[in-house]
This record gives sequence, structure tokens and C-alpha cells, in this order.
Amino acid sequence: MQIDEETLKRLDRELQAINNRIGADRKTLDEVFDRSTLLTFGKLISDRIIEYVDFPICTGKEANIFRAITPQKKFVAVKVYRTSTSNFNRMIHYIQGDPRFPPISKNRREIIYQWVKKELANLEKLAEIGVPAPKPIKALNNILVMDYIGGVQKPAPLLKDVTMKNPDKFYNTIIKYIETMYIKGGFVHSDLSEYNILVHRNKPVLIDLAQGVVRDHPMAMEFLQRDIRNIVNFFRKHGVDDNEKKVFDRITSQG
Repeated sequence: MQIDEETLKRLDRELQAINNRIGADRKTLDEVFDRSTLLTFGKLISDRIIEYVDFPICTGKEANIFRAITPQKKFVAVKVYRTSTSNFNRMIHYIQGDPRFPPISKNRREIIYQWVKKELANLEKLAEIGVPAPKPIKALNNILVMDYIGGVQKPAPLLKDVTMKNPDKFYNTIIKYIETMYIKGGFVHSDLSEYNILVHRNKPVLIDLAQGVVRDHPMAMEFLQRDIRNIVNFFRKHGVDDNEKKVFDRITSQG
């Protein structure tokens, strides 16, 4: 991948500006932006997928998410999986047994690249079946570019941080998402909770789809039960009373 030196210098300046805003130490920055990742960013810039990185949105267990600007001045989200600190053993757990993907080696970088492709495929599936989630734009190596969910000033909040005026409506909507994914998409989120749902324009939007599996995956039923349990338990704290087993039985009886 040939990237001109000026592009790399520009990227380094932008990253330093981000560093100044968030107060990250050099070790943290280096964990996210190794030379390979910088080159991937450079490729995204030269291909006019993004123009520059705007500001950090959040730091997760395995990835950092930034807002970026496209050449058309549109906001996008850029998810960067850390190649040095990501839990690739956990990733293998979700990739193995998924018939959409061939067997992979134990090479850390290859596993992460496959993980990014998996999240791209899962987001494409949700777009196809009409379940709200960020629409994917481009996957390249350890970086995924997708729609930005939020406003000009700040990203959309997580469900856990929102005061709901009508918890029943939110609950029923999310359960319907789970049902649609399973029945219409043959797909299970596998890590659904109040930490992986944004609220945008008073509507839940699903995020963090990399670990999602197809219904044929050997662990799909266990993951589906866990997703339902997480949502039922969260909304029970907000006065919504439902039975986890009844929801599971109703959804799986249609499949």
C-alpha cells in the first residue's frame, strides 16, 4: 500500500490534535495508531472515503471509534480495532462455526481483519431486513467506516444513559428487532444490551455487530437467550414486566 509521505504527516498531525483533546498518553495512542493503521487511514483518505478525523466518540474493549468528515462534508463513524490489545481469542469464538466465513489461522492481525469483515456483513444484513443500525460504508484491514449516529455537537447516547418517557414502547421495539433479526435475517446479535443500543431521534439503534452470528451457528440459541435475558432484565428495572422464556419460545417457534 503506497501512501505519500505528506498524507502520513497530515495524519500524524490530526492524531496529535486528537491526543491533545482527549489527553491520551503516547502508549494509548500507539496502541490504536500503529504504522499499519496509519497506512490504512491513508488509503481511506486517498480513496476519498474520508477527508480527516474529527474527534473521538468512544473507547471500547477492543476498538476506538472516531467521527470523521468525508470529502462531501458528511459525518461518518470510523471504528478502529486495536491490533495489539484486542481479545482475538474471544473473536475466534464467534467466527468459528459461522458458515459465511472460511477457517482462519491463529494470526492475530488476520483474525482482526476477518472480524471487521464480519461486522460489515452483519451491518449489511440489518440494512437489508430493516433493523436500524449504522449503515456500513467501507471495511479495510482493521478499520470499519459507517454512518455516524448523532448530531453535530455530540453522538447519540447509549440506551443506559437515556431517561425513557415510554419504556414499554422501547422494550417492544427492541424485542421486535431481535425477532426480525432471527426470523427474517436468520441472525442473532449475540451481545445485545443497554450498552450496545443507541437512542437517536427517540428510536433505538443497534450497534457493535461484529460478534453477531447466523442462526446455523452452534451457539446461536445460547446467544439468543442471553440477548433476550439482557433486555428483559434491563427493562424490568424500568417497570416493564415480561418473561424471558416466553419471549424466547415465541421467537424461536416462528423460525
